[in-house]
This record gives sequence, C-alpha cells and structure tokens, in this order.
Amino acid sequence: MPARRLKLRLLPETFAICRLEPDAAIPAWLPQQGFSAVLRTTDELAIYATQDVVPQDVQAARGWRALELLGPFDFDETGVIASVAGPLAEAGISISILATYDTDYLFVREEALEDAVEILSAAGHRIVSQD
Repeated sequence: MPARRLKLRLLPETFAICRLEPDAAIPAWLPQQGFSAVLRTTDELAIYATQDVVPQDVQAARGWRALELLGPFDFDETGVIASVAGPLAEAGISISILATYDTDYLFVREEALEDAVEILSAAGHRIVSQD
C-alpha cells in the first residue's frame, strides 16, 4: 500500500527526451506553448518535448508517455514520488521524473504504459485521461 494515494492524469502526447550540448542555444523548434521542459547543467542541455516537434537528427530517447501527478504538492510533503516510483521499480519499469512548482510528471516508455497504469492502479492510485 502506498504512503498516499494519488490521482494521475495521462497526457495524450508522446514525448522525446533530448540531449544537446551544454552550451547549445534553446532550439527554435521548441514550441512556445504546450508541454516542454528545458534543463541546463554543466554537462548537457536536456529537453522534454512532444516527439513530433523534435527533428530526427537530434539525439533523443523517443516514445515516452507522461502521467501528471495532480497536485499541487507542498515542498515539505514527503513520499509523493516514492509512492509511484516504488511499485514501478519493483516491476522493472524505467521512469523519468520532472518536477514543477505545483506538481510532478512521471514519464514511462510507451510500450510499458499499460503495465505501468495497471501497477499504479493496483497500488491504490487513480489514473484519469486528459479531458
């Protein structure tokens, strides 16, 4: 049983997680609206975007689906990510997590989505579609 039961919304898009050089400019192909995330570190420029906008010559892991953990969550709350990551890790399902100010996003490979939804539902979480 998870520390808490969450409501997650399945986003309809398929995403790519891209890797660019750390000094690269934010690419012009990145839309100004819709879901995307840009993270620059000393080692890379990482971009999460719908895979249909990512040029084929960009280094990217394609075929990710996103589940939004419906928040908001206070920064002092603990166990939010663990409650979804734990059951998926036990099942051998790879994930990627993004956090915003209000909520978190869980990414799973498209081919693992059905299993991930079943596992999360069995763990007491509720999955809804984007309305």
